[in-house]
Amino acid sequence: MYKKTIEFEDFDGNACKEDKFFHLSETELAEMELSTDGGMVKLLEKIVNEKDNSKIIEYFKMLILKSYGEKSLDGKSFIKVDSEGHPLSIAFSQTAAYDALFMELATDADKAAAFVNGILPKKFQKDNLKDVIDSANKLANQ
Repeated sequence: MYKKTIEFEDFDGNACKEDKFFHLSETELAEMELSTDGGMVKLLEKIVNEKDNSKIIEYFKMLILKSYGEKSLDGKSFIKVDSEGHPLSIAFSQTAAYDALFMELATDADKAAAFVNGILPKKFQKDNLKDVIDSANKLANQ
């Protein structure tokens, strides 16, 4: 699980600072890896090589929203849906905190790499993600 402190300005103009939590379980990661030809890193490398900015943005958005959740009070669960089965990420995506996080990751390769590595289970973390993300960010800023 990755705890990210996000600083942002709310819609009333107040400076805010909140801790948000992100995590991809081994099961979720396995599903993503197996449903993506060549795996996620290969997909991102392909997108970068094809200079497809819209796909890069789509991929980062998917990673943020798929990994967003709340840690249970006892620390035994990471909850991603509410009691009615709605993803918590839907409400999160409509906040100024999401906007601040997204823009931070889209403009800073080191922070993007730290985020991606942080949300992955340790045994799936990749050393080459920073290079791929750095290339994606350079492409997006051209």
